[in-house]
Amino acid sequence: MSYPIKTYRHGTVLEVTLDRPKANAIDLATSRIMGDVFAGFRDDPDLRVAIITGAGERFFCPGWDLKAAAAGDAVDGDYGQGGFGGLQELPDLNKPVIAAINGICCGGGLELALSADIILAADHATFALPEIRSGTVADAASIKLPKRIPYHIAMEMLMTGRWLDVQEAHRWGFVNHIHPAAELMSQARMMAQHLAAGPPLVYAAIKEIVREAENSRFQDCMTRVTGRQLATVDKLYGSQDNLEGARAFAEKRDPVWTGK
Repeated sequence: MSYPIKTYRHGTVLEVTLDRPKANAIDLATSRIMGDVFAGFRDDPDLRVAIITGAGERFFCPGWDLKAAAAGDAVDGDYGQGGFGGLQELPDLNKPVIAAINGICCGGGLELALSADIILAADHATFALPEIRSGTVADAASIKLPKRIPYHIAMEMLMTGRWLDVQEAHRWGFVNHIHPAAELMSQARMMAQHLAAGPPLVYAAIKEIVREAENSRFQDCMTRVTGRQLATVDKLYGSQDNLEGARAFAEKRDPVWTGK
């Protein structure tokens, strides 16, 4: 059996491809591998941005591998250090992640996509949460989706399992950009290079502030941020990059970010 995850390094960008024919479904072993891959990305100081995509042209990911489940994979088994798909529960992932949706994206595959920071999609991509039809709950999507799109649209998806084409997904706001299928990966790589050229300490602070804000009142979160009580914010304000940004602005030149 071939290895289910392919990784490629393009300078400071890590490209992660889910490659499990025929549909790129995720079993327990694959989820654990993905967790290790994304933890390695998080901990590698030379990597700044990741792209997650699927192999082929038909499927990004349909989520949980029901054939593996029928063969004994427990739905409450060991998904690995990042939870299902390696991303959605990985702590302290303070680097940008781009999802490049190359086809069908449903169930846990949609939950995986929602764990990214930016979602690009091919013009034939489709989206759904069909768990309702098998008598189960899309738990992570039930938490995330109503925060991303209008409540009543999220509830319709969760409660009916209906499919959205990419234009509707874009209209409701959980797809950032639509691209012709042949251009999807080149566009994702261009976006990744753009982000990789930016200030990594600022990205880290943004992601930690967003996580903090999810469970905080506005003023409580602002007090923690302005009081430098968040580790990434404190590191940013004491960094060489923070000074470099001001100097570059004053000198009318592009800043040179070092992440220090």
